This record gives sequence, structure tokens and C-alpha cells, in this order.
Amino acid sequence: MSERIVVFGHGPVGAATTRQLLRTGAEVVVAQRSRPADLPAGVGFQPCDVLDAEAVRAAAAGAQQIVVAIGFPYEGKVWATAWPRAMTHLVAACEATGARMVFVDNLYMYGLQTVPLTEEMPARSFGRKPRARTEATKIWRAASDAGRIRATALRPSDFFGPGVGATQLGDAAFGALARGKAAGLVLPPDLPHDFSYVPDIARAVATLVAAPDSDFGQVWHCPNAPIRTPRELLKLAADALGVKLAIQGLPLWALPMLGLFSPQMRELVEMRYQWRRPYRVDSRKFGQRFWSDATPFEVSIPETARSFRPG
Repeated sequence: MSERIVVFGHGPVGAATTRQLLRTGAEVVVAQRSRPADLPAGVGFQPCDVLDAEAVRAAAAGAQQIVVAIGFPYEGKVWATAWPRAMTHLVAACEATGARMVFVDNLYMYGLQTVPLTEEMPARSFGRKPRARTEATKIWRAASDAGRIRATALRPSDFFGPGVGATQLGDAAFGALARGKAAGLVLPPDLPHDFSYVPDIARAVATLVAAPDSDFGQVWHCPNAPIRTPRELLKLAADALGVKLAIQGLPLWALPMLGLFSPQMRELVEMRYQWRRPYRVDSRKFGQRFWSDATPFEVSIPETARSFRPG
């Protein structure tokens, strides 16, 4: 009998992970509020609101493993309550069913750092959205440390990939270039910044799903291609599209002012600490235990950029 794996969330990372797990021969079920229009053939579906404890428990029933790739609207007020509540429900479901959990996390909880990020850095409580991720981390770590569940977290950096629009290197950047316009950028274009390629994230999730229990109860950073500047990556994209590179940058000091008129910009203000200096993520721990051959930017960037071509 094949292993039953429930993937909570079918956004870019959840969808890529579902496809990756399906290739392993596992029985894969996607759980979220509405059925995805692009659900692959052979993948099951379970209606589930992660803010409903009974719905989460029902979705996890019969699963040997769950993958958590959920997201919430990018609003600090929403995150403050939604993330701790959802994680409480997911932990309870793992306790009830015995399923292992692989949580696709992010890097917000490290706060302001001046050195490469490592898994041993303590979680901080700076800013509403980072604080929400810290609270979610505390919930699953406490349950894991107490031996109540088997869980682990994968932490990618800012991600990108074919058709992934709502990211730093998404529609406003690669999409704009594909439409013959200047790439919009909040990140300083010439500061090195680590990015994670969505297919590599999915591969890393599948690696942890297949890992023994001894690799759980800890955090892993997702492998990335060697760090580049946003300008270098945008140049690869422009070359792949056959257009001249043009960048329309947004000074970080302007975000608070723009936030007076734009809720989206207002939510970015507290995240400026990630963009004021080189943002390096140390993934040697994952590389030494599993693999480190992340997809080269010379492959991932052209593929992503061409996916934004109109029509």
C-alpha cells in the first residue's frame, strides 16, 4: 500500500510539491478550502479550512505524513491570529493521527541579521508578520520537543518560478520585462540576495518527506543557487526574453510614505530589514545531509522569465 500524504495548500509551492510527491508513487491528497482548477490527475482533494480544527483533523485522517504549504493574505493583522491558530490545529491533527509534518516555513523570524542566516539563530519578535511566524514556530517546536509529534520545517528564501506572480521576481519584475516594460523592484538591485527556486523547494520537501525520524525535530534551510544581485538575475531574464534590461527601483525610504496610500506598501515597511544589506542564507546543513545541487540561475531564470510571455 502506498503512503498517504496530505498537502495542505495548493499555491505555487504546494502545487509543485504535489507534483513532486506524485512522481514518488505516493497517494497524494490536497487539502484547502476550494478544489484547485489545476489539480493533477490522480491527486485527491479534501475540502478544509485550516482555521477549523475539526476540518484539519478530518483532512489528516489516514495520512502517514502531511505537508504544510499554506498561506494567508499578506496582512500583519491577519497573520497575528491565523498562523498560531492554524499551527495549533495542525499539531493537534498530527497528535490525533500520528502523521509526521513537514512545514514549509520562511525566514522572517530571524529578524535583523548582519551575517548569513543559519538554522541555529533564535526566533525573534520584531514586526507583526515575523512575530506571527515565530509564534507558529514555538507551537510546533514545543510539541516536537515534548515528543507529542514528529515535525520538521523547511525554510526557503524569497521564491520564484514559472508563472509565480506575487513574488519579488514575479509579475512586477519578470512579467514587466516580458511585456516590454521596466522591471519593478523593491529590493535594492545591487545588494546580493538569496532566492529559492520553487521546483527546488518542492524537491527539498520531498526529500524531508522521505527522511527518517532522526532528521525531524529541527529546521532546515532550502538549498539555493550561488547568491547573485537582483540586477544580475534580471539581466539573465532580459537576455532570455530578448529585451533590453530596464529597472524601475523603489527607494526603501519611500515605503512609509507610499504606505499612507497603499495597503500593500504599508505591509512591506516592517520587512525593510531584509533588504538593507546582503541577504545570505546558509544551507550547508541541508547540503551536507542530503543534496546541494540547486538549479543554476542560468537554467531557472530563463525558464521563469519565458513563462511570463503574453499568450
